[in-house]
Amino acid sequence: MYAAPYRRVSFCLVRQISNDDAMLPRYWALGQSKSHGSGLLFQAETLDWGKQAIPRRVDTIPGAQDESREGKAVNKRAGAPPTIIDVARHAGVSIKTVSRVMNKEPTVHADTRARVMEAVTALNYRPQLSARSLAGAKSFLIGLLYYDPSAAFVAGVQRGATRGCRDAGRHLVVESLQTNGVDVHAQIEAMLAALRPDGMILTPPLCDNPAILDVLRATGTPTVLISPASEGHGMAHVCMDDALAAEEITNLLISLGHTAIAFVEGNQTASERRREGYERALKAHRIALDKSLVVPGNFEFEAGVAAGNALLARQRPPTAIFAANDDMALGALTAAQRLGVAVPHDVAIVGFDDSRAATLVWPELTTVRQPLAEMAMAAVDMLLSGEAKIDAHQVAPVRVLPHEVVVRGSTAAPAKGRA
Repeated sequence: MYAAPYRRVSFCLVRQISNDDAMLPRYWALGQSKSHGSGLLFQAETLDWGKQAIPRRVDTIPGAQDESREGKAVNKRAGAPPTIIDVARHAGVSIKTVSRVMNKEPTVHADTRARVMEAVTALNYRPQLSARSLAGAKSFLIGLLYYDPSAAFVAGVQRGATRGCRDAGRHLVVESLQTNGVDVHAQIEAMLAALRPDGMILTPPLCDNPAILDVLRATGTPTVLISPASEGHGMAHVCMDDALAAEEITNLLISLGHTAIAFVEGNQTASERRREGYERALKAHRIALDKSLVVPGNFEFEAGVAAGNALLARQRPPTAIFAANDDMALGALTAAQRLGVAVPHDVAIVGFDDSRAATLVWPELTTVRQPLAEMAMAAVDMLLSGEAKIDAHQVAPVRVLPHEVVVRGSTAAPAKGRA
């Protein structure tokens, strides 16, 4: 007794009792579809499978032309979406080759890849995520885990990660995680069990949370950290040089003639690196650090308003304010306008991020362009290339991306008599 495969839209098995047609079910012998009920006919073929004569039944549509010898898609039911088999036939390659091309594996010859992609375009083929997961033991999902009070930062990272996943035929799952008073281990383990992601991307401050990193290490989940505080985590990460960027934008203010430059801190490790660059620039120009001009913040707009109010109410207010992110810089700008302090004539203000809001205010904000989208795309690439696999015996890979100081209308030389 042999199991003879036949094709409709998906694969099933039909039992053959004998090579004698008289012993087959009547609907097979008569060429009628008992199971379909759709007027389909069956075309008998014989395959040499292990030197046994195995009849195979192939669904055909009445009036359709059999073009299989020409390497084109055949036997598609009207209205049915194309399958990976149709793509393979159209391109004249194996199903495995199509799968490798769709998964962007590097082992496929360029000509073959081009032929497969032409077939994909011609047939408008879209791979089914569930089928790909079953076939390759992959979920084709990449997780992005965040907790950040700055919407601009999260939006930039999400935009880049989405683009990178789309280009690679993956899907992005975005999860927000609260770490206060909750069982972080349980949250992460439940998420990993439910999603089975092929990799995870973590943003600050979660990328420095030991409980989260321990779970990811224990489960062997490939992970890329964006702008972690320490390179000692032993995981792949992507970042920019925050300290250098902060030093450069502080140098810009000094070059304009400012010496009384305030700094509004954030509440994450990135702020520490930016303060380091700020102090480094002051020291390089032999400007004494006035610690009273360093005020606390938390990366939120309201903190920038409070800092602006406090700094501008001083008997000798600073001539420039450097906020550790754009949200706080915009808060300081709002405070100045409410107090009737002209920007940039009375006080220059700079930020860090180059968020969308930086160009929606007047004057537009001078800031550091942080390559958020590019860092997220690099993180996706590191996951897909295998760089992000956790290996305690190897040095974790790092990618450092370039930044840019963007000069706009919120900076100018200090008014005469003030510096």
